[in-house]
Amino acid sequence: MNTKMDQILWGCFLLWNVIISSAQTIYPGIKARATQRALDYGVQAGMEVIEQMVKERNIPDLKGSESLEFLKVEYVNYNFSNIKIHAFSFPNSSLAFVPGVGIKALTNHGSVNLSTNWDVKSPLFQDTGAADLFLSGVYFTGILILARNDFGHPTLELQDCYAQVSHAHVSFSGELSVLYNSFAEPMEKPILKNMNEMLCPIITGEVEALNANLSMLEVLTKIDNYTILDYSLISSPEITENYVDLDLKGTFYPLENLTDPPFSPAPFVLPERSDSMLYVGISEYFFKSASFAYFTSGAFNVTLSTKEISSHLVRNSQGIGNVLSRLAEISILSQPFMVRIMATEPPVISLLPGNFTLDIPASIMILTETENSTVETIVSMDFVASTSVGLVILGQRLICSLSLNRFRLSLPESNRSNIEVLRFENILSSILHFGILPLANAKLQQGFPLPNPHKISFVNSDVEVLEHFILISTDLKYETSLKHPPSFHGWEGLNLISGQWKEKSAP
Repeated sequence: MNTKMDQILWGCFLLWNVIISSAQTIYPGIKARATQRALDYGVQAGMEVIEQMVKERNIPDLKGSESLEFLKVEYVNYNFSNIKIHAFSFPNSSLAFVPGVGIKALTNHGSVNLSTNWDVKSPLFQDTGAADLFLSGVYFTGILILARNDFGHPTLELQDCYAQVSHAHVSFSGELSVLYNSFAEPMEKPILKNMNEMLCPIITGEVEALNANLSMLEVLTKIDNYTILDYSLISSPEITENYVDLDLKGTFYPLENLTDPPFSPAPFVLPERSDSMLYVGISEYFFKSASFAYFTSGAFNVTLSTKEISSHLVRNSQGIGNVLSRLAEISILSQPFMVRIMATEPPVISLLPGNFTLDIPASIMILTETENSTVETIVSMDFVASTSVGLVILGQRLICSLSLNRFRLSLPESNRSNIEVLRFENILSSILHFGILPLANAKLQQGFPLPNPHKISFVNSDVEVLEHFILISTDLKYETSLKHPPSFHGWEGLNLISGQWKEKSAP
């Protein structure tokens, strides 16, 4: 009896855990997918970056002692210092996904040209000079492990590092170069041994330095004076045979309140495509959280005077005349007036294939100032404006624009006749179309920053509206002279080569 009861209790416990775990599942607001094409381009761009940086770094000194039996010299102490890389070639380099593990880096048949200062000491002689060092048969392999830390930053770790240089050739220069080159070959073997022992620690140090920079990225980005956008990773990257997926929180918050909105993101799946380097899926939740955050912050409440309305009207006679003639119908042009529009609820977002709409429930009041400086409400009414949202990628930002489809006006019948309702519909339509929407579109031109590292620009970009999310397909381009600020603040300070090659360590 006890055994049966224990089994029942144990089954209930397991069921409860399943329910709790499913209830706590967190879905992303943004999904980013890098394909093999991105890795292939990364090899190309990465070589350019490494070439620029390694030429500015000093390699640690190579020191040792060797006996020269053919000269009957018991020992020669040598030190190669101020080692600098002048040129290198890694013709066979690749990056490849290792499903469930990381990204494998591989290079072979590489060669490096270096210059160095040297000094030697022995019981018979001592001297200093310069030399050229040529390394060939350079081979490296390792796996980069991608993960997430407790603060939502990406992390990197190098595992299974193996690096080897097959051949080293030293060519001394100076007055006695013929003499020194005669015993250079015996010294090449210990130089090669020391170099091979140093390579993996140096490479590991560079990855650790990069990881330290990644840990300092600001994943909270201030969009404007109303909102903050959270770009933090919600889970470790998922790696398959053909791509790596990153799940980002993608949530807007009011500037002074980082409380999650009263709704949760729904799961969505990126289509299986590989023609572009990068795919970014932005969910309906992303835009809903933006709508809620801006509504909570009061960003949708605006009061415009006659002068302000005129300044925001589209500058064409048809638009202005349309508004002014209809305002004349209610005889308020002879005195100053104001239009006050306030959102009554967060705008409603809808993403369906090929169709992105935004419904804005709001109230509008037309106010006038009387001779004794008091404000009088001419009319107050509720409406819902339905707009279409256009999308385009400019630089590293997603730009939205609104166009009015229709609106529904609610006005108590006891207060106004049907004729006056129609008049106000015409007036409101003109104000929205020629005044409010141009003002809103001017603000929207600032766009939403897309997650990407500094100096990486989007090219050949395309935007599609799918069911409950939009899909951005884009290629990448590394540019050393990009002037735009990074979406992730802090990318611009990355030291891809650490201080291990410098006297002062990287912070």
